Amino acid sequence: MIINTPFDSPTLWQRVQPLFRGFDLPLLLAILIIATIGLTAMYSAGYDNGARFGLQVRNMALAGVVFFLVAQAPQQRLMSLAVPLYTLGVILLLLTAAFGIDPTNKGARRWLNVGIVIQPSEILKIATPLMAAWWFQRREGRGQTGDIAKAFVLVLVPFLLVAKQPDLGTGLLIFFAGFFVIFFAGLSWKLILPAIALGSIGIIALILAEPTICQPGVDWHVLHTYQKNRVCTLLDPNRDPLGKGFHIIQGMIAIGSGGLTGKGFMQGTQTHLEFIPERTSDFIFAAFSEEFGFAGGCALLAAYTFLIFRGLVIAHEAPTTFSRLLAGSITMSFFVYAFVNMGMVSGILPVVGVPLPFMSYGGTALVTLGLSLGILMSIARSRRLMQS
Repeated sequence: MIINTPFDSPTLWQRVQPLFRGFDLPLLLAILIIATIGLTAMYSAGYDNGARFGLQVRNMALAGVVFFLVAQAPQQRLMSLAVPLYTLGVILLLLTAAFGIDPTNKGARRWLNVGIVIQPSEILKIATPLMAAWWFQRREGRGQTGDIAKAFVLVLVPFLLVAKQPDLGTGLLIFFAGFFVIFFAGLSWKLILPAIALGSIGIIALILAEPTICQPGVDWHVLHTYQKNRVCTLLDPNRDPLGKGFHIIQGMIAIGSGGLTGKGFMQGTQTHLEFIPERTSDFIFAAFSEEFGFAGGCALLAAYTFLIFRGLVIAHEAPTTFSRLLAGSITMSFFVYAFVNMGMVSGILPVVGVPLPFMSYGGTALVTLGLSLGILMSIARSRRLMQS
């Protein structure tokens, strides 16, 4: 006798739910808050360019898809990608040095045509910390002097290749992404503090010598002319207020004119009268601060701080050396992005073209951020799934 037992087919949510199991909700909430603020700011800043907001929504959606897919990847898969991805990135940088193109005609060969035009340095923002974390995982996180020295070599190779393009801003982002892995692996403060002291002395000397070394015709040798101009403009933007100093001056005017609560959504005069250059990309923080004021700026800073804090908690609780170092590096790299962008817009750092995470317009930068945070979510999931 055969008994037919009915089986209820699973609902769509029952099928999809396992894909979200183990997601870190505080991290996801922080990302959604910042992305919402970013789209609000983009709608206003890019209002005169109607296509820009739509393109940014598309870029956000693409970054979200990348984030979700990478969050499903197990730690073993991420580790297996470290060596081939780093090797591919370095090879592409070498090819860029030999055959790179400059579609912007600004003298920097940062792009490579492989059927499509790509910027290989973006790959190294992820591949460098992956490789460094993989190295320390193999060395069981011992953080000995020889291991640290070899890790620095792994970090310096892509940094020097990118800085040579020249693209010092991106090169420094790559360097710090790798440096944070080495720091969390046990880099001694005996090595860090002298470097900080030497850098502080150099900055003070630069400020004191500015009237002399920033004169026309003075060659700095170690920096390109445009890099020297950026530093000198930072020290005294009024030296060329309608030229090289225009960006910084207008950014500071916009931020200051916002006052405590801002001029209101879509009411920014500096923004909509087009006094702020690159108001939808590098200088979007100035446009946002003009319309939402000091209060809005503090709210944005609070959202960034919450995301960074949550990322460090995930790093602290990560189950392996590899995931702990990688999560710490991704989190602190996010901090560097936000700090450098806000610093250059506020006039305390040189203008280096670093986007503000989930605020500035751009496809490649958003996809890279989605990939990075997807890795961070994958690390958070791995611990939660192991516990369950």
